[in-house]
Amino acid sequence: MKVILLKDVRKLGKKDEVMEVSDGYARNYLIKNHLAIQYTSGSSKVLEQQQEVRQEQEDELKEQAEQVKAQLAKTPVEFMLAAGKEGQVFGSVSSKNIVAALQKKGIQVDKRKVLLDTPISSLGTTRVKVDLYRNQVIGEIVVKVRQKG
Repeated sequence: MKVILLKDVRKLGKKDEVMEVSDGYARNYLIKNHLAIQYTSGSSKVLEQQQEVRQEQEDELKEQAEQVKAQLAKTPVEFMLAAGKEGQVFGSVSSKNIVAALQKKGIQVDKRKVLLDTPISSLGTTRVKVDLYRNQVIGEIVVKVRQKG
């Protein structure tokens, strides 16, 4: 029996895939537990419509990510840290600090998407990458760290 998966099913397939499975498995497990529906001409049309809508949403999200990328390129972020006589910095700048500074400038970025391995703990300019859309749109923030006072 052909079925359309409504959810990811382990060792079988991903959501929206059309799979050929045994009749008993389809009726007694997949359909009964709302993991799949039977493949018919009507259900295939509904699936195509859902995929079109989802694709439009994905395109819109990607376009928004491109706009944020352009904003990030024009918006440097500056931090003032205390430093000793020999340039040793007291404290550091983390991804959380960077996101907070961007929010003050009106740019929303998830802190988990800031690709910063270790906090910035040196004076100067650092370029930090931000994954804005599923590794397809990568933005870059210029982070300037200066000595306080």
